[in-house]
Amino acid sequence: DVQLQASGGGLVQAGGSLRLSCQASGFAFDDYAIGWFRQAPGKEREGVSYISSSDGSTYYADSVKGRFTISRDNAKNTVYLQMNSLKPEDTAVYYCATIDGCRTVVALMVGGMDYWGKGTLVTVSS
Repeated sequence: DVQLQASGGGLVQAGGSLRLSCQASGFAFDDYAIGWFRQAPGKEREGVSYISSSDGSTYYADSVKGRFTISRDNAKNTVYLQMNSLKPEDTAVYYCATIDGCRTVVALMVGGMDYWGKGTLVTVSS
């Protein structure tokens, strides 16, 4: 069965960095685009960054452009989110997710996710 597990969250001061990992299993990982999402207390879940299956295409929300970098290591079935210059408003539970059979960033942007991992909490103190 498809499993996604996010990890790497923690408490960090504003201006600091964290790297999140999304470990996948149970499907052909290198055929799937993967997205990172976050949900802050009292707010709706939002897409943060997406990466395609193989052509290197990426997407970043305006709020994280220039600060976050998404990457993937298909040999390790893992997608990473490097988060630099963190701000208190980045505080949220971060999730990784995908859509069945989805290879592209565009498809992630328009489709509803089929598979969600358990989230990892990122807390940025001011």
